[in-house]
Amino acid sequence: MLSELEKFYLEKETSLQICLLALRDIILKHNKEITAEWKYKLPFFYYKKKMLCYLWIHKKYKKPYIGFVLGNLLQDKDLLTEKRTKMKILLVDTDRDLPLEKINNILTQSIYIYNK
Repeated sequence: MLSELEKFYLEKETSLQICLLALRDIILKHNKEITAEWKYKLPFFYYKKKMLCYLWIHKKYKKPYIGFVLGNLLQDKDLLTEKRTKMKILLVDTDRDLPLEKINNILTQSIYIYNK
């Protein structure tokens, strides 16, 4: 029987599924202390048991994104605040190559903040 976390990825249309699974792998490979969990009915990633980021699909743009919990402390021109006060998101275009360097830089910033 599949977990809710596994179902989240497998129930998506192919292009979204491929992108979300790739994002999951990038996040998990970034640091051995990052773990994936099912929290608030979405895939959440923790660093040393602290909420780091999550994956979701933007309702308006219909694009996947990574939501960064410490977004208000992160510096990157591509992070969107929208109506959030703390978190920021990085929209991902499924028709383009994933911005690996950008994702890794933002994850590194987030982990640095937790380690301070």
